[in-house]
Amino acid sequence: MRRNFYLGVLLIGIVVIIALFSYRTLPATTTEQMLVAEFGGVSLKIEYATTPEARKQGLGGRAEIQEDYGMLFVFANDDKYGFWMKDMLVPLDIFWLDSDGHVVSIIKDVATSTYPNVFYPPEPARYVLETAAGFARAHAIKTGTLLRLKNVPSVSE
Repeated sequence: MRRNFYLGVLLIGIVVIIALFSYRTLPATTTEQMLVAEFGGVSLKIEYATTPEARKQGLGGRAEIQEDYGMLFVFANDDKYGFWMKDMLVPLDIFWLDSDGHVVSIIKDVATSTYPNVFYPPEPARYVLETAAGFARAHAIKTGTLLRLKNVPSVSE
């Protein structure tokens, strides 16, 4: 009986260590890089893509994107950044924003079937925001709308 007690304590200890290790290795985007912004009069949870790896992965492989969620791709310089739907499982709205956070271009309801087409803005942008398809229509987002961010993280090229 005493042996079973020690075995149980050992198993609980192992589970706790595994849980702590898993918690410490969660991507930074789950807490540190997830902030709330205001866009078109609504709150939007923003996950930042600031590294080349994060920008390459983007929202690819996600089976669902919540209506109040967006991924903001942050670049060091203004340019005509192209976006495509590789590995996307759900349609998106894509917004290109200038360095002040104003929308300069929108492509709505981009279907997953459009890959390998690449979509570009007509003018340079600093940021690109992806949301669930229908966000622009539901919240009357148009050219000039401001994405209000409290903090914009630095970019890792």
